[in-house]
Amino acid sequence: MDTSQTPPVAVVTGASRGLGLELARALALDGWRLVLTARGAAELAAVEAELAAVTEVAAPAGSVVDDAHRERLAAAAAALGGARLLVNNASTLTGRDPAGAPMPALADFPLPGLLETFEVNVLAPIALTQLLLPQLRGHGGAVLNLSSDAAVEPYPGWGGYGASKAALDHATAILGAEEPALRVWALDPGDMRTRMHQEAFPGEDISDRPLPATVVPAVLTLLRDRPASGRYRAAGLLAGARA
Repeated sequence: MDTSQTPPVAVVTGASRGLGLELARALALDGWRLVLTARGAAELAAVEAELAAVTEVAAPAGSVVDDAHRERLAAAAAALGGARLLVNNASTLTGRDPAGAPMPALADFPLPGLLETFEVNVLAPIALTQLLLPQLRGHGGAVLNLSSDAAVEPYPGWGGYGASKAALDHATAILGAEEPALRVWALDPGDMRTRMHQEAFPGEDISDRPLPATVVPAVLTLLRDRPASGRYRAAGLLAGARA
C-alpha cells in the first residue's frame, strides 16, 4: 500500500467468515478502507463492529446476485473515494444449502441449483466488476477472483462448482487481457478449513485442513508485488513460483 496517498478502498464479498473475513482483517490492519458484504446480516454486522475499530467500514448485507445490492456496493465504494481492489470471494457449492446431502453428480444436478451456482460464482463477479471498473481504472487497481483446484481437476461430485470456477478463471484471463492497466488475478487458495468445505464433506473430520488465515500472506504478496494478470496458486506464491 502507498501510505503517501489517501488510504485505498477494497470491496470484499463473502466477508462474514472464512477467507473473506481473514482477508478483511488483514486489509484493515494494513490501512485499507473496506466495503464488505455477505448474505448473513448478523454475522456481517459483527464483522463490521470489529473492523470499524481499525478502519472505515461500510457493510451492507445482501446477495451478490441482486442487481440493486451490487449497485449499493459500488455506491459505497465511490463514497469512500473509489475502489482500488475488488475481491470476488462469495461462492456457493450447489446453489442451495446441502444440509448434509452429498455433492450431486452432474447427471443428477438440479438445474435450478446449477443456475444459481453459475449466477453466484460467475455472473455476479463479472457484473460487480463491470460496475467497479471505472473506479478501479481510476486507481490503477486490481481484481482478485477466488478460484479452486476444482476448476482444473475433475473431482466427482464437484462438477457444478468446478465448471463455474473454470468459467470464472477464463473470464479472469480475458479481463486481464482486455484491461492491461489493471491487475486481474484468479487465486486457487487450496484446501481450507471452512464451513463451505465442511458442507462438501458432511460428517467428515476436516480439521487437518489449514485455516483460511494461512492463505492471507499469499494475497498480500499479490498486492505487494503486483505480478502479471493471470492464475496463481496460494502455495506457489508463498513458495515464490507462479501456478
